Amino acid sequence: IVRGGIILKSEFSRDIAVLIRYRVSDLYVLPYRSYYRLLIMHEGQLQLYQQWPLPLGKRLIAYLKYRADMSVSEHRRPQSGSLCWHAPRGKVDLRLSSVGDCRGQESLVVRFIYRLCNDYRMLVPPQWQKLQQTAKKRGLMLFAGPMGSGKTTTMYHLARQFVDQCVVMTIEDPVEITEPMFIQLQVNELAEMGYQQLLKVGLRHRPQIFIIGEIRDPQTAQMAVQAALSGHLVMATVHARNVYGALTRLEQLNVDDFYLQQAVSCVCYQRLLPTVKKQLAVLFDLLADDALQESFTKRKVGMTDAWQQQLKNCVAKGCVEKSVAQSYQAG
Repeated sequence: IVRGGIILKSEFSRDIAVLIRYRVSDLYVLPYRSYYRLLIMHEGQLQLYQQWPLPLGKRLIAYLKYRADMSVSEHRRPQSGSLCWHAPRGKVDLRLSSVGDCRGQESLVVRFIYRLCNDYRMLVPPQWQKLQQTAKKRGLMLFAGPMGSGKTTTMYHLARQFVDQCVVMTIEDPVEITEPMFIQLQVNELAEMGYQQLLKVGLRHRPQIFIIGEIRDPQTAQMAVQAALSGHLVMATVHARNVYGALTRLEQLNVDDFYLQQAVSCVCYQRLLPTVKKQLAVLFDLLADDALQESFTKRKVGMTDAWQQQLKNCVAKGCVEKSVAQSYQAG
């Protein structure tokens, strides 16, 4: 992807199109000494894309901020914005975040959010069948994994199988994937539309399926559990370093262990692994059925034995390199 030379302002859009064509997930425009470093996140790896003179880097930041309806004259305070980029292969949503550092130099991070497609690769297809079966049982499905591991994409793909028979409502901050078949609500704290308020509104709309972008406070955790206990399918992400940590996280948010056992139907930790074909494919560490119930009585930490076995199987089948499997043993 690396290109040399200086790109003029009129070519900024052409350069963004190149990044989209290669399905880059993030662009970092970061000041460094007397120039800007442009870093890209591509297939899970952070790479140096280009180095630009400070004036050119500032012009790129101003151009993207203008397109995203952000204040071009503000260089110190944190700002966020979004825009829809029209690419040859379809629309791509861009999420922008800018802030000035202690020297007054501004940095910008752009996240590329691609529309849902059927190109959803799994290292172990039976794991997806297990998730589909669990979703039919309703309850609370928890998803964990680092940023960019595909949690939202997984939840959306699961919900799409029910969209002909059920009303699906999402509550996110911000909405990451546009899905016309869903009712999509976006958190707006300034308008007093937080997760708790939107969940209350959502319950009055009587959807059968909720997707919650993140459970981040006790109130949201309690309401998600109550919605699951009342017969909804609730899919939500939580911050946790492994599959067992997701349950611990809800306990830290003051959800009683008794209600956890009643409400939670599945815990899913996921990572995107590079395959031998230089593609990314998702691998899940799942807790469901007996394994889930056992986790309530025998609290464990780290990854499950099944995760380690799946990594070994992927190496044996020639799906991933041994070095890759070793680097993901801890999740």
